[in-house]
Amino acid sequence: MEITVLGSGTSQGVPVVACDCTVCRSTDPFDKRLRTSIMIWQENTCVVIDAGPDFRQQLLRENVKNLEAILITHSHKDHIGGLDDVRSFNWVQQRPMDVYASKDVQKIIKKEYSYAFEEERYPGVPHFSLKMVNSLPFFVRQLQFIPIKALHSKMHVLGYRLGDFSYLTDANLIEKEELEKMRGSKVIMLNALRKKKHPSHFNLEEALAVIKSLSPEKAFITHISHQMGLHREVEKELPPNIHLAYDGLKFSI
Repeated sequence: MEITVLGSGTSQGVPVVACDCTVCRSTDPFDKRLRTSIMIWQENTCVVIDAGPDFRQQLLRENVKNLEAILITHSHKDHIGGLDDVRSFNWVQQRPMDVYASKDVQKIIKKEYSYAFEEERYPGVPHFSLKMVNSLPFFVRQLQFIPIKALHSKMHVLGYRLGDFSYLTDANLIEKEELEKMRGSKVIMLNALRKKKHPSHFNLEEALAVIKSLSPEKAFITHISHQMGLHREVEKELPPNIHLAYDGLKFSI
């Protein structure tokens, strides 16, 4: 199974529009971050978790020709804002795109993309097949996903475990029962917005504490803002088995 980080940045991406901070002015490609998303590839099955505003750009960069499904973590625009771009896959694959999401998220998708759910649809609009996600494991072809519930301030979000890999973004609280679903993962990817405390995201210290409690072989930090600092400088501060994710990162499990 191969994981590709399509984007590792927060809702504004990095650089941030109109910002003149050191990180946003950096010429280091590791400091260029599109909105957070990952791609999973195994045995000719390709699945993406979240489709934000950079979705089209990310898929073109990775030369994605076929996409089985999209899993959604929550309904914020930086995670669903690119769903319209499934139109190309609708045409090439001649079927609706399977989109896995909770009941609440499905309501938002139907509102945000109302034109895709009208009885008489305009030609060429995206075609979705919404699939319900609750607390039960589910399969996308041969891939089994275990939902992990967490809180993003007061908003419920979903992470996913797939074999020895666990992925959770946009969270600042994981209940013990849900945390246990991640235990035993060889690789964990977890959000940390910045070093300073934040009301709806783990900061770096909090994320490192969660990772330490789970003891994976390796971990990556994602959903990173320009306030985290320069990639190469922050990397020097991290334990040997923990790294900042970056756009285009690929690893196998």
